[in-house]
Amino acid sequence: MTNILHINSSLFGEGGKSSQMANEFIQALRSKLDSSALVSRDLHANPLPHLDGERFFAFVTPADDRNDAQKGVVAESDVLINELRDADIIVLGIPLYNLGIPSTFKAYIDHVARAGETFRYTANGPEGLLSNKKVYVFAARGGQYKDTPLDTQTPYLRHILGLMGISDIEFVYAEGLNMGPEVADKALADARKQLLEKAA
Repeated sequence: MTNILHINSSLFGEGGKSSQMANEFIQALRSKLDSSALVSRDLHANPLPHLDGERFFAFVTPADDRNDAQKGVVAESDVLINELRDADIIVLGIPLYNLGIPSTFKAYIDHVARAGETFRYTANGPEGLLSNKKVYVFAARGGQYKDTPLDTQTPYLRHILGLMGISDIEFVYAEGLNMGPEVADKALADARKQLLEKAA
């Protein structure tokens, strides 16, 4: 059994290009697997609360000292972390908004990047506690940013997933989607070819 965790973050939901790419990849991938289980999250349809002081202190308060509200906050985070732990393959649909990741995805990261749970501090620096996972990122962009200093997404995702011990990451980009139909159509066709090859 292959466990797949699927997270979309487009504000257009299923209509977003990043969502469409991720969804098509999963459909193609599952058709090739003998057996698979899928957990899906749409962070636009069901957003997580953004990290604030109250939620942060719930995470760092010792378990025996947490009040009921803090226990609820931690329980929500624990569900998300266990989904990550159980996943063999992680599929992310991520558009580029204002040169960064969607705020809904950042809120997700703030609930799963927890010291003592997905990484730990050591004398040699942080050490990731998640391993043996494959990540596919389907990135949709209105402009063309890949391999330029303006692509903040790619290094951020490599760094934050790497913090948790996840380093096997592949990206499929659909860029120039707001640069006219000809550019957009070619970008989507190229991305579709790549995602089908990766699912094979």
